[in-house]
Amino acid sequence: MGTGYILLAGVLGAISALVGSRLRSKFKHYSSFQLQNGLSGKQIAEKMLADHGITDVEVKSVKGQLTDHYNPVNKTVNLSEVVYHQVNASAAAVAAHEVGHAVQHATAYKWLTMRSKLVPAVNLSSRFFNIALIGGLIVLAQFETPVVFYFAIGLFAISTLFSLVTLPVEYDASNRALAWMTERNMVTEQEYKGAKDALKWAARTYLVAAIGSIATLIYFIMRARSSN
Repeated sequence: MGTGYILLAGVLGAISALVGSRLRSKFKHYSSFQLQNGLSGKQIAEKMLADHGITDVEVKSVKGQLTDHYNPVNKTVNLSEVVYHQVNASAAAVAAHEVGHAVQHATAYKWLTMRSKLVPAVNLSSRFFNIALIGGLIVLAQFETPVVFYFAIGLFAISTLFSLVTLPVEYDASNRALAWMTERNMVTEQEYKGAKDALKWAARTYLVAAIGSIATLIYFIMRARSSN
């Protein structure tokens, strides 16, 4: 792909690594903010579900770090072991955020619905993108035609669209989490600030991913156009 692509990938990789490192640092810092209410991440999640009248979602513990997620297929809020068991601002923020996705699901939040519909297409495009990209480059070099390359770009565009749709889903889940914690007086002012800051940095990982995907898509398009 040339030095331009290598430079772009290097810059985006460095920014992503920096934001990821900052996120881990923030969560570690706010893990020292012990909640005065004494509730673990599991209990926070269960209470938020109950307060929203959601009774068909199970809160489960999963292995790994920052592996927390909501699964709309089997309706489970999956919390990493640290978040599941610990009693601190970071655990509360993550647990409430994941329940925020469960609330989105229960209320048919349009952006979550759209993202869910895109999943099959994203899985398909991810499976064939590398093959299409390599094939497109070979055809481009041998026959100077970007047709196959444009097909690869189309596949990548699906992933880019998914990244963009993910942004409102993640930001909304955090807003729901913070609003609930405030309305129910679940945290002190200091704990709230910690939870808000932690979620802000978590959201930035998705923002960086979306910007990176857009930048890469633009590069691919420019590369194809320059071959004409």
